[in-house]
Amino acid sequence: MQSIAGSASDNAVRTAARHVIPLLAVGYIVSYIDRANVGFAALTMNRDLGLSATQFGFAAGTFYFGYVLFEVPSNLALRRFGARRWLARIMISWGVAAAATGLAVGPVSFSACRFLTGVCEAGFYPGVMFYLSTWFPIDVRARVFAWFNVANPMSSVISGPLSAALLKMNGVGGLAGWRWLLLCEGLPACALGLYTLYALPDRPREARWLTHEQKDALERRLSEESPPGASHDVWAALRDPRVLILTFSYFCLIVGVLGVTLWLPQMLKQRGLSTTAIGFTSAFPYLVASIGMIAWSFHIDRSRAYLGNYVTGCAVAAGGFALSVSVDSLPIMIAGISLALVGMNSCRPAIFSLLPRFLQGAAAAAGMAFVNSVGNLGGFFGPYMIGWLRDTTGSFTAGLYGLAGMLALAALSAPLIKHVRREPLSAGRT
Repeated sequence: MQSIAGSASDNAVRTAARHVIPLLAVGYIVSYIDRANVGFAALTMNRDLGLSATQFGFAAGTFYFGYVLFEVPSNLALRRFGARRWLARIMISWGVAAAATGLAVGPVSFSACRFLTGVCEAGFYPGVMFYLSTWFPIDVRARVFAWFNVANPMSSVISGPLSAALLKMNGVGGLAGWRWLLLCEGLPACALGLYTLYALPDRPREARWLTHEQKDALERRLSEESPPGASHDVWAALRDPRVLILTFSYFCLIVGVLGVTLWLPQMLKQRGLSTTAIGFTSAFPYLVASIGMIAWSFHIDRSRAYLGNYVTGCAVAAGGFALSVSVDSLPIMIAGISLALVGMNSCRPAIFSLLPRFLQGAAAAAGMAFVNSVGNLGGFFGPYMIGWLRDTTGSFTAGLYGLAGMLALAALSAPLIKHVRREPLSAGRT
């Protein structure tokens, strides 16, 4: 009987993966394109709006002010109203706000639109991670998280050539190419949100594509995996030293992720590449990162050493950034950034697999949102730091060394969780 139930739950996991992950991954691709496409728009937008490198870094980063302020409330609302309704609301509203950024007329309106896009998108990423943790068992969770997170680097694989092509629409209908870029890449989120409202079930029990036997087996398997000693208290989770330490470490990680994402097109432009060449060259490191993250996630699931893999990923990323500026060579720079992106993107399945080991229910929803929201302040700090260093030094070298230092700090700080409140972590390896 146990083997039959096991087979039924395994079949349910495979079926759920086919139905749930592609939809959410496409949503994440669109969200990340809308978040980072200003890096390509800046190739011509900065001149039109009169933005210096520092002003662009600041304005682009205001997205994360709105994102951080509303992240935890949004994730708690998702748990209350259900993932289907709330994720659909997020997609539709951020699509409108992202498209409206194409109507900016100066630094103030550009910053306001970025801030509003962050407010609307708040809760999407941690909401999905929490949602997936309620659907998929521990032994496959890192791989599931990786298949969803692969949308992050893949968005840049798609965004590079697509954004370069849209910039060539300059003058069509009397609009600048960068305005077409932001409008055309923002509106698809609205259509995806409407489809999500129809297609996404809140829980296994509501899935039309699972049999009754599969629903029972999967729900029983998930309930049996709840770790002993895990916290369900929201406010206790937000005060938990482990959550605070991981939040700081994740902040350092996101400084690197968004620092390079928003500035890579301009780094390549400085080397004399054409817009088309920038589009394809910038896509290569993210393609490497996609493959590397999926391969690494299998090791994470086999070892369940979530903390160790997270620290290793941060260290690899730090080394990659240092390599990228070790020699004045475009191939070395691309190789180093590719290595950094493999490490940084592999960190996400590890850290979001670790959090549910000591947080459950509302505490898990709030804890994931808190780590992601405060950590994403790095999305402001990273672009601003590189912009300021670029204006100060005249090159991107100091900025990339700064990213290497932040990733090293991420690697050094995360292991501190092993020295506080160790007992609940005994439910699973870290």
